[in-house]
Amino acid sequence: MRIARFTTGNDPRFGFVQTENGKDFLAVLSGDPLYMPVKPTGERIEIGDGVRLLAPVIPRSKIIGVGRNYADHAAEMGNDVPANPLLFFKPNTSVIGPDDPIVLPDFTSEVSYESELAVVIGKVTKNVTPESALKHVLGYTVANDVTARDAQRTDGQWARAKGFDTSCPIGPWIVTDLETDELRVTSRVNGEDRQDGNTRDMVFDVAFLVSYISEAFTLLPGDIILTGTPAGVGPIVAGDRVECEVEGIGVLSNPVVRRSYDED
Repeated sequence: MRIARFTTGNDPRFGFVQTENGKDFLAVLSGDPLYMPVKPTGERIEIGDGVRLLAPVIPRSKIIGVGRNYADHAAEMGNDVPANPLLFFKPNTSVIGPDDPIVLPDFTSEVSYESELAVVIGKVTKNVTPESALKHVLGYTVANDVTARDAQRTDGQWARAKGFDTSCPIGPWIVTDLETDELRVTSRVNGEDRQDGNTRDMVFDVAFLVSYISEAFTLLPGDIILTGTPAGVGPIVAGDRVECEVEGIGVLSNPVVRRSYDED
């Protein structure tokens, strides 16, 4: 099942994504699937017919990233694989949806894309075992863990480098019934292939990550876990379009812009 959050010009709504005769439709839902029972309203809208897909969830609590969770990416950055998951936070103000612009901040001149499988938590989760962890997952989406590499190197911690506004595109929707052990994770910039990895190469798998993270932080409905990126990361500049794709979910595409803010 695919769950999308969308607008046709009014307040955001949710819908099940259905495909018929090669076209995608939204079966509009009443309510928010994360927090209340929902049912179809009977309204169906064709995607592309004045529909704008939004970030499928805006976390009310937190986004937890996992660093260096692919050995090949750790190696390309000159780092060792950590003995335990390396965790960091991104604020919910970093979240944008499909086709929203990634805005390069003035404090950085070296920004990278990172295509990732993202886990969406569906219920309150604390101290769960790996064996029961996936029962707490609503589903999965695609993420781009946009990173200011120069700030990452100079700051000594990753809050500014990975948490700036628009640094967490997610979408295009949430897929609820997905096996994550062997999914291709890719990215393209301006149509040129950049990353081509697979979740089977993750150092720590999804179930372990949910369990490990829940030992430290209570996970709430709508929280997102970014599971790490494979090798092939590289720079993006204003005018680029970056596409991140996870097998079984879809493509997340965003333009890149740079805006200057003059002082009043």
